[in-house]
Amino acid sequence: MAIGLMLFALFFGAGNMIFPPFLGQEAGTNVWTAIIGFLITGVGLPLLGIIAIAKTGDLQTLANRVHPTYAVIFTVVLYLVIGPLFAIPRTGTVTYEIGVVPFLSESVANNGLSLLAFTIVYFALTAWLSMNPSKLVDRIGKFLTPALLIILAVFVVKSLITPLGAPSAPTGAYADGAFFKGFVEGYLTMDAIAALVFGIIVISSIKGFGVTDKKSLTKICVIAGIIAAAGLALVYFALAYIGATSPDALGVQENGGAILSGAANYLFGSFGSIILALAISFACLTTSVGLVSSCAEYFSKLLPRFSYKAIVIIFSLFSTVIANAGLTQLIKFSIPVLVFIYPLAIVLILLSFAHNAFKGYSLVYICALIPTGFIGLIDGLNAAGMNVSGITEALNFLPLFEQGIGWLVPAIGGAVIGYVIALATGEAKKTVPTN
Repeated sequence: MAIGLMLFALFFGAGNMIFPPFLGQEAGTNVWTAIIGFLITGVGLPLLGIIAIAKTGDLQTLANRVHPTYAVIFTVVLYLVIGPLFAIPRTGTVTYEIGVVPFLSESVANNGLSLLAFTIVYFALTAWLSMNPSKLVDRIGKFLTPALLIILAVFVVKSLITPLGAPSAPTGAYADGAFFKGFVEGYLTMDAIAALVFGIIVISSIKGFGVTDKKSLTKICVIAGIIAAAGLALVYFALAYIGATSPDALGVQENGGAILSGAANYLFGSFGSIILALAISFACLTTSVGLVSSCAEYFSKLLPRFSYKAIVIIFSLFSTVIANAGLTQLIKFSIPVLVFIYPLAIVLILLSFAHNAFKGYSLVYICALIPTGFIGLIDGLNAAGMNVSGITEALNFLPLFEQGIGWLVPAIGGAVIGYVIALATGEAKKTVPTN
């Protein structure tokens, strides 16, 4: 239970609080269809990711099934994106903008020195909490997570007792394709990628209890993952409901943060800002600690010249610097990268569960990931604002391409082709380890 609560807190960052209310507002009466799609990528895939890492040991071992060079490149890129280049600094800037700025005067809030001072303190605390990963269960699973859940429970129960209003008509893509729109929105949580990163500290935490048998370790990982997934699903349903019922009381807002802020003030008055600030602070801090710990675990093994504690300090200092570039720039940089890398992570996770069925042939992985990576790259360039209209028009024949999931059918087709080639070329005769 403690490990499950820790895992829930590691996944549940500020983005996880902000995206479901905005989805709810835009989906309106289609909110439940949209949230089911959201739960597949925002909850189901992270759970599968944790189980995949529990079965293989770590991300690089999993990616090594494709090719050793790919394993190093993919793992390093993923850790940097989910770590110091974006996700870790974002926890600091979101905490500042939603949890601190409402209590500052406009002149102080707009002063860059206030953000600098806050991020120095915030990432110093992150570094301290990350110094001993074996104590993460005690620090997060037993203390910070229950505090976060209590705050969220108060917020949700109040919204049920005194509803904000009734859901309005769906807008945009939610009107005709609510499920697929919700599916793609689940990317923004980054939790499927985070699962591949967090797996290493979950395993370390379990081993800290004296569990070394692989079968027992995997079983505990699965149960802890189910506990975390159940918690995430309940919270997402509740936050989406708040967003769906918000237009009557708050009007149409431009983002989930504004919806939550408005709902907090509507439900609790000025005290609501304090409740929201606490929830955001706990959510961001636990995620920040988990990301720093996971990244430091990996890079201390990749670069043995640097100790775990040294990398914790380096990443915390680097994140402080990047955080002061501002949230807008961080988001602008991250979205194209996420759109590119997320499908690769999804396909790798899903193939890991069929690994024994196709006897672990590397060609299956390679042929599935090549078209996935190509289409993901085009989607990423498009998200970055680059003109790739000629290519996107040529790819419109692909099923679900317009919905942002055009890589799915080519990935399946590529896996089948890879299996056939493996049989035809003799790879099937090689001794391929299965897991």
